[in-house]
Amino acid sequence: DVSGRDDQTILQVALENELSIPRLCYLTGLSEWGGCRLCLVEVEGTNRLLAACTTLAREGMNVHTATPRLESYRKMILEMLFAERNHVCSVCVSNGNCELQALAQKLGVDHVRYPYLYPNLPVDASHPYFLADHNRCILCTRCVRVCAELEGAHVWEITARGIHARIAIEMNENWGHASTCTSCGKCVHACPTGALAEKGWATEEMVKKIDTVTSLVHRRGVQV
Repeated sequence: DVSGRDDQTILQVALENELSIPRLCYLTGLSEWGGCRLCLVEVEGTNRLLAACTTLAREGMNVHTATPRLESYRKMILEMLFAERNHVCSVCVSNGNCELQALAQKLGVDHVRYPYLYPNLPVDASHPYFLADHNRCILCTRCVRVCAELEGAHVWEITARGIHARIAIEMNENWGHASTCTSCGKCVHACPTGALAEKGWATEEMVKKIDTVTSLVHRRGVQV
């Protein structure tokens, strides 16, 4: 049994009570996106799987966070994420420090059952300090939300739809030419994979400072 406020989601209540629910698009302090679907849970009384990050907790709610059905769905979602882009962990700057990789290891994803799409995606290295590798992006929109809600610059956005969707800067401008970018690096450290990274790091060396980003939310008193 756990308790929480009526304005909290299932995921927020779980985190406050040190109950682990897999997630990728959620980041403490930012608005809920509900896009990765890894935080799906079973709630007694409904056959639908509900996203814990967007479903409000209610009195008397019985929630199951780890069942064979949920495990199967989460593995399938992770496999689709790996198949959709070009995730080559062995040459990634975030190898060993990647949330996608860590979740795959934790949930036992040791192979992908779906055909890889191998899209021809660019790497934007035009910025003097950072780079954007669309091959490793999982479209969690953390960069979009942290830039808009914490930095207030509104540099990032999502363009196109479906498998053609990707993060974009100022109507598909190169990052180095973005007039609104403040080069704060919050988007880089909010990114759960190696899609956004600082220049100058070799394979396995880039460690994201997500705690720094979330602590800024509390120190600035941001209300979402």
